[in-house]
Amino acid sequence: MNTKKQIKIHTEGTPNPNALKFVLDMVLLENRTANFPYKEKAKSSPLAVRLFNLEGITGVFIGKDFITVSKMQDTTWESIYEDILVAIDKHLVSGEPILVGDEAQAEKPMSELEKKIVGILDEKIRPAVASDGGDIIFDSYEDGVLRLHLQGSCSHCPSSMMTLKAGIESMLKREIPELKEVISV
Repeated sequence: MNTKKQIKIHTEGTPNPNALKFVLDMVLLENRTANFPYKEKAKSSPLAVRLFNLEGITGVFIGKDFITVSKMQDTTWESIYEDILVAIDKHLVSGEPILVGDEAQAEKPMSELEKKIVGILDEKIRPAVASDGGDIIFDSYEDGVLRLHLQGSCSHCPSSMMTLKAGIESMLKREIPELKEVISV
C-alpha cells in the first residue's frame, strides 16, 4: 500500500513572462520568504539548489505556499516545466528542509514612520505582489527616499518599474506626505 502523501501543485502565470508561480497545497515558509536571485546564493536552501540544477533556471523565490521559478529568456517553459514539477515533488517527498542554517537576520530598530511604511506594505501591497509570484521587502527609509527589494517574479518583470512608481509610490505618498521617492535596490 502506498502511503506517500500526494502533493498538489498548480501553476499561475505572473506579469513576468520569464517567471512562473508554482502554488502548493502546503505551507513552505510560515512567516517569511526566501529569495535566491542566482545559484550561488542558494546554498541555504536544498530546494532552491535542486531547482537551480535544472538547465535554464535563473532565480528561485520561496513564499508561504508557493515557489516562483525564473528562467532564461531563450529557455521555453515547455522544455523545463515537467522537470520543475518533478524537482519540487522529489524535494518535498524527501523530507529535506526548505532552508538550512541560520537564516534569521538581526533586525535594526525602526522609527515610527518606518513601522507605518512596513505596515502599509504588509497590509496593502505585499498580498497583491505575492499573488503575482513575488514579494516586496522594506530595505530602508532615509531623507524621504524609500528603498525596497523586489523579489521573485517582480525582480525582473518588464512592468515592475511602472508598478513601483505608478502604483506603490503613489499609494504610499497619499498616506505618507513626507515620502519623496520609492526606488528598487
